[in-house]
Amino acid sequence: MKDRTLFENTETAFVLKSDSELERAYFLFKMISSQPLVKIGTAATNFALKANLPVEGLIRSTVFDHFCGGVNEEDCLPVIDNLYAKGVSSVLDYSVEGKETEEQFDNAVKKILKIVQFCDEREAIPIVVFKPTGFGRFKLYQKITEGKQLTDTEKEEWNRVVERFKAVCELAKEKDVEVLIDAEESWMQDAADELVEEMMRLYNKDKAIVYNTLQCYRWDRLDYLKSLHERANSEGFKVGMKIVRGAYMEKERSRAEEFSYKSPICENKNATDGIFDNTLTYILNNLGDISIFIGTHNEKSSYLAMELMEKYKIDKSDNNVWFGQLYGMSDHISFNLASKGYNVAKYIPFGPVKDVMPYLIRRAEENTSVAGQTNRELGLLKAERQRRKI
Repeated sequence: MKDRTLFENTETAFVLKSDSELERAYFLFKMISSQPLVKIGTAATNFALKANLPVEGLIRSTVFDHFCGGVNEEDCLPVIDNLYAKGVSSVLDYSVEGKETEEQFDNAVKKILKIVQFCDEREAIPIVVFKPTGFGRFKLYQKITEGKQLTDTEKEEWNRVVERFKAVCELAKEKDVEVLIDAEESWMQDAADELVEEMMRLYNKDKAIVYNTLQCYRWDRLDYLKSLHERANSEGFKVGMKIVRGAYMEKERSRAEEFSYKSPICENKNATDGIFDNTLTYILNNLGDISIFIGTHNEKSSYLAMELMEKYKIDKSDNNVWFGQLYGMSDHISFNLASKGYNVAKYIPFGPVKDVMPYLIRRAEENTSVAGQTNRELGLLKAERQRRKI
């Protein structure tokens, strides 16, 4: 594939944005490009919400509406329908974090089961997602990952976590909805990996319904995938895998330093890019056994995926290959890929404004730390404003 100009097409990229929405996006990314502003803004927002100041309306009309679909599933429907009209599917992401009680975990399962039913009724939403710590305590995953003995109470607690996973995966299998299970911090991830693998054994016999997530900024992930692939082949189940670069780098590095162990994170971005692209290549070369959800905002990796699909004669609409980006970001990748017939889905976070703030703050901080990403978004928005002569 010689043409590398697909993602320059801003008319297709921003086809759904009105002039005022384009202006808002430009303003937001301008703000996000300034680290001091992001720090001040997030601190002020957190304070205002905790003090119950009337700022939800302001948040809702700016950063929330840009990066989120709404406060509940129904609220997201206009967004979902608009995207689908342009060939882009949706992954509803209930982005409420940091829960700790059994009641909260049970409520999260109910919410995800409701979303699976919601997906079943709508062609535009073929995929559901959840975080392992949405269904159980972080410390419990950590204790299992560290190989420590669980108390009888903790064993019962873990059994409930397993049952929550099963409830969602079973309904998803019945409704033919794919389930993406997010990856989290390395010191709890082994327990999550083992549990997700167990779900694959149960529900991925004919095709991939359950997907784990590989964070490719970890240098051990491709080796893990290869060993999982071997087990899947010998035991007769399919592997589903979402691949991303990763989201907990600072936390991972500082913990490794604090407890004096080798950091699980690659030395630099080039090494991470290498693992991501090698993992992508490995999966597309073994597509009969492994299905992939390519979670990336990286243009080079997107072009590589397109080239490999051409090389291995993989049809653009093959359901075993999906591209995914976050709502409010990288529209130039999502909409231009969709316009060429690839399977594309936007992650659409939703939830009460107050509860979704940790997610929004992470997005702002992430964009600030990846300077190239923000500058690219700004450049494309600027080009489209110029094209429309706003």
